[in-house]
Amino acid sequence: MKDDDMNFERLRALADPDHLPALKPEYAHLRPALGLGAMDPRPRVLLLYGSLRERSYSRLVIEESARLLQYFGCETRIFDPFDLPLPDQVTGDDHPAVAELRAHSLWSEAHVWCSPERHGQITGIMKTQIDHLPLAYKGLRPTQGRALAVMQVSAGSQSFNSVNTLRILGRWMRMFTIPNQSSVAKAYDEFDEAGRMKPSAYYDRIVDVIEELVRFTILLRPHSEQLVDRYSERKDRNEPVDTPVESAGLTAAPGSV
Repeated sequence: MKDDDMNFERLRALADPDHLPALKPEYAHLRPALGLGAMDPRPRVLLLYGSLRERSYSRLVIEESARLLQYFGCETRIFDPFDLPLPDQVTGDDHPAVAELRAHSLWSEAHVWCSPERHGQITGIMKTQIDHLPLAYKGLRPTQGRALAVMQVSAGSQSFNSVNTLRILGRWMRMFTIPNQSSVAKAYDEFDEAGRMKPSAYYDRIVDVIEELVRFTILLRPHSEQLVDRYSERKDRNEPVDTPVESAGLTAAPGSV
C-alpha cells in the first residue's frame, strides 16, 4: 500500500464513534479534493472562534471543524484568544499572544472563522483577532490568497448577520471565502454534556463546509500567489515585470498592443 493511501486509511480510522460520533463515514468523502490537486503536504488550517465563555459554542463548533479537517487529511491549529489584548493596547507584535496569532496565520493556507451573534453582529473577541492580522507583516501577507470558511452560532432563531460580516472582513483581508457557510441556531440545544455536537442538519452543514474548504484550499494552492499579484503592489515594491512578448524573447508586430 502506498504511503499516501496508508495515511488516508489512518485518518479514516479516526471516524470511530468516540472521535466523530455524529458523522456517518459511508457518506463522507475521505478525499474531498481528489483529482483537484496534491494533498502533500497536508493543507494547513487556522481556526478562530469568538467567545471566552467556559462553554463557548463557537469554540465547540471550531473543535468539531478541526476534527473533520483532520479526518479529511489537514493539519489544524486553534488559536485561544483569552490573552489577546485590544488592538490599540500594543504596538507591533510585542505581545506574545499577538505574535502567536500572526505566526499561525503565516503558517496557514486556509482559515475557519466562527463567531457568536451578539446584538446582531460578530463579537468584539472575533473582531479583535482579525484586527491583529495586518495586511502586510514583515514583508509577508498573513491572510492574502488564503481560503476562508465562515460560521456562526446563535442563541435564538437562525440568523446570518455574523457570517455576512465575516464575509466582508474576509474580502477586506484579501481572502477567498468559499460559497458555503454554517449558521447554527439555538446552539445550546446542539451539543451534549461532553461538548460534542449532536447529529443534526446543522452538523451536516458543517461537514459540507469543511469538505468544500478542503477542495478550495487544494484548488488555490498552486495559484494563490498569481491570483493576488497586483500592479499597484508591484509598483510600490519597484518590481518591473516583462510583458508576455518580452518573456518569450519575441518582437511585437508593428502596431500591436
